[in-house]
Amino acid sequence: MSVLASVLAATEGHVELPFPPIVFALIAVVFFAVAGFITWSYRDVANRHSAKAAKWAATHDVHGQPDRTGADH
Repeated sequence: MSVLASVLAATEGHVELPFPPIVFALIAVVFFAVAGFITWSYRDVANRHSAKAAKWAATHDVHGQPDRTGADH
């Protein structure tokens, strides 16, 4: 007898869920919507301080350094 068959044979009847299945789906939808909103709220964060970024770029030779990604151009 396989392990799955043994587990199924050992269970006694079916288990009652604390909520209807649709409630679990709604909880998942709300969770992913909130997580998506949090992720969306971080869009374009680097450009919020463009004056500071421009000042940093002017004082550092970014374009003269070799490409560290390993890609050949």
